[in-house]
Amino acid sequence: MILEFPKFKSKGFSVVKEKILEGASKLFFKYGVRSVTMDDVASNLSISKKTIYQFFKNKDDLVTSISKEHMAEEKDDYLQIEDCSTNALEEIMEVSQCFRRHMNEINPKLLFELKKYHSVAWNIYVQFKTDFIKNHIKRNIERGISEGYYRGDLNPDILSTFRVEQVELIFDEKIFPREK
Repeated sequence: MILEFPKFKSKGFSVVKEKILEGASKLFFKYGVRSVTMDDVASNLSISKKTIYQFFKNKDDLVTSISKEHMAEEKDDYLQIEDCSTNALEEIMEVSQCFRRHMNEINPKLLFELKKYHSVAWNIYVQFKTDFIKNHIKRNIERGISEGYYRGDLNPDILSTFRVEQVELIFDEKIFPREK
């Protein structure tokens, strides 16, 4: 499975709105949200800012829309892996590889900027992390226990919470500098 930016075409968006979402998404993931202006998005897409504002009230609205779509795409990716995996070990290996690809495409400051400047988009991420990702990990642990791949004395609630919070550390550049 190769990381792709959200597939807005399948969502019933107009062609222009799709182009804006895809182009802005690539810029935000590469450079972060704060450093990319609406002028940058318009220039990169060879459209006017007025065209962007026909579909989005402001930058926050654009960021929120991209966040919703990105989380939906990630959810679909992880569920597809879960459905296609023959056992818990295969599933966790595939999910780990998919996660690594997702993380390599994101500028580390993106989550910091969402938290600080785009609270609605940040809350979408937090809900995705605490609801979907934690439960997905918990299901994998329970599956692994039932299949005999994981020890039976593991606590799925504690381990899934620990893993989700452990991932947050990856984005702390003081602990894990991006170049390393």
